[in-house]
Amino acid sequence: MPHHLYVRFVRLPLLLRILLMTALLICLFGLFIHLLEPDNFPTIMDGIWWAVITASTVGYGDYVPLTIEGRITGILLLLVGAGFLSAYFATLSTIAVTRQDEYQKGGLQYKGKDHLIIIGWNERSKRILATLVETKQPIILIDDSLRSNPLPYQHLHFIKGKSMQDEILMRANIKEAKKMIITADQNLDELQADMNTVLTLLAVKGLNPDIICIAEILTSEQVNNAKRAGADELIKSNKLTSAIMLDSLHSIGMVKPLSDLLSQLNGKKLEYQTASEDTIGKSFKQAHLHFLSKKIILLGIKKGEDIIVNPQKEIMIDKDDHLLLIIH
Repeated sequence: MPHHLYVRFVRLPLLLRILLMTALLICLFGLFIHLLEPDNFPTIMDGIWWAVITASTVGYGDYVPLTIEGRITGILLLLVGAGFLSAYFATLSTIAVTRQDEYQKGGLQYKGKDHLIIIGWNERSKRILATLVETKQPIILIDDSLRSNPLPYQHLHFIKGKSMQDEILMRANIKEAKKMIITADQNLDELQADMNTVLTLLAVKGLNPDIICIAEILTSEQVNNAKRAGADELIKSNKLTSAIMLDSLHSIGMVKPLSDLLSQLNGKKLEYQTASEDTIGKSFKQAHLHFLSKKIILLGIKKGEDIIVNPQKEIMIDKDDHLLLIIH
């Protein structure tokens, strides 16, 4: 039985072991001084109080041993107890510094839930974080190239490692996460970056099938693989960039207003909604006024595979149409 207790004691964290040994030592000295000088230390609690003050080298002087035996006890308490207390506070400081260092270098596990995970540190993720950190939403950044937290004073938890590894994802508490954004690795060629994205999707969906994943894809060959891997939304960066550059050939000056429009969408949602009973059978103009009264902007209509932006005012909205809206 004593050996069993010793094994359990040894397995306790170092800080807790030192605290327990210090508390036991102070209680023993408090009891001992009470037995040596019962008139000077009427209760055991008085003895423990004296032991705490003496071991911490504060020395109020409200209780002082008068006998030689009592003073020898005080000397032993100073030699032994002060050492234990110093070791306790030194260990406490070391643990605090170590945890802070682990936090900065991305080695500390995140224990919250309903958080957003962003994969990769690049210009896209920088812009996303610059907008989201002000909302106080819990955000986890996973990246293998950074040495420390890029935004240590912001609402950001950094985890260093490869996003396709289960250990790294579990450190980000992937099972309790709500959404994830996977950006393409700028340090790899396009095909390899997309393959890493697909592997990350497979690992993430395997651990948390319910998480919403938004992935950036650079090559058209990997689009279907990303969908099969479980991507809920795909951002085809190269396709969007090529389309903008191609349109710029025919319409010089188009990029600037488009860039301004995208920047103004921060904090707003651009999305499709199925036509409701309030809009079915009405013209685009009537539907536009209907949404405008709700501070929602109607941009266009999707009829089957055809997308019509800013259509004729007289065009009618059918049952299976989808409406392109900007929602505050």
